[in-house]
Amino acid sequence: MDYVSALVPPVVMAAFFTRLIVTIVKSQGGDKKAKEDAAVDAILSRAEATRQSTGLQDAGA
Repeated sequence: MDYVSALVPPVVMAAFFTRLIVTIVKSQGGDKKAKEDAAVDAILSRAEATRQSTGLQDAGA
């Protein structure tokens, strides 16, 4: 019976992890994808405008 108690935790964790990945993959895209993409684009453009207006340049190269 020791082998059963040794195998149960990894099997349970693998099952939960698989379920998590399936949930993440299923929630990608869909009808809310355009809204999420627009929000990200707005944040990035606001950050770029702020960077340009303050005259900050990328340090490096």
